[in-house]
Amino acid sequence: MDSTARRRPAGGETTTGRPETDGGSTDVRGDGGGIVPADRTPTWAERKARTTGLARLTYEYFERSRREDEVLRQESDYVERDVLAFPTWPHEIVRNSAIASFFVGMILFLSATLPPHIGAPANPSSTPAIILPDWYLYWSFGLLKLDPINPELAVLGGQKLMADRTFGVVANAIVVGVIALVPFLNKGSARRPVEEPFWAAVGVGGVLFAFTVSILAIKNLVPMNPNVLFDLTFIAPVVGGVVTYAVLKTMREGYMYDLNRRYYRLRPPR
Repeated sequence: MDSTARRRPAGGETTTGRPETDGGSTDVRGDGGGIVPADRTPTWAERKARTTGLARLTYEYFERSRREDEVLRQESDYVERDVLAFPTWPHEIVRNSAIASFFVGMILFLSATLPPHIGAPANPSSTPAIILPDWYLYWSFGLLKLDPINPELAVLGGQKLMADRTFGVVANAIVVGVIALVPFLNKGSARRPVEEPFWAAVGVGGVLFAFTVSILAIKNLVPMNPNVLFDLTFIAPVVGGVVTYAVLKTMREGYMYDLNRRYYRLRPPR
């Protein structure tokens, strides 16, 4: 064996005393060099070609960060201590009671000084030409007008499976059920639409459907062919969702590339 060969210290450290996290060189580059070019923005074709490499690069970065943090925690002599804070009684309760009393007093004051205007009583012998709920319930009222898609079954002699009113109530239950299931289906940790294009597209489609079905609820006031309006109620949300998914999917590669670049500039790999 060559006598000039250096012996590697035990414990996964180099001769400089720094922990080696990737089995390679310990030179730290603070400018992010060697990861992405710092002088130009890559083209779309270059980003497309580096999709697989970026995923691997992200994984290696987080693995290195995790190992470095674990080493720092093991070498630290920090001892956790109790954090001093205000007690619930009397500090928190007195403060919250004072704030609640202030707002309750303001509500009572406004109710006494500015009573709401009450119009003339309704005439029970006449029915208004158009009956509508409050504006924020238009979407639910519009679901009651889906009788054109209530299926007629041949086995029932061409009769509908259920009454149109019942069909509208079932449609409301289905929509509310789908909205309630979304938090259980999407368990990701993404905070930006570009990180989850599919669920962002679902959200945009749902918002557009709520808007179009609300317009369907007041179709008597909309200067448009009712058949065309009914078709747009279902076509517009699908088109909006597809366009949203395509745009975010295209932006996602460049977004992930820039995100990796910022990560490596903040904390270059060793």
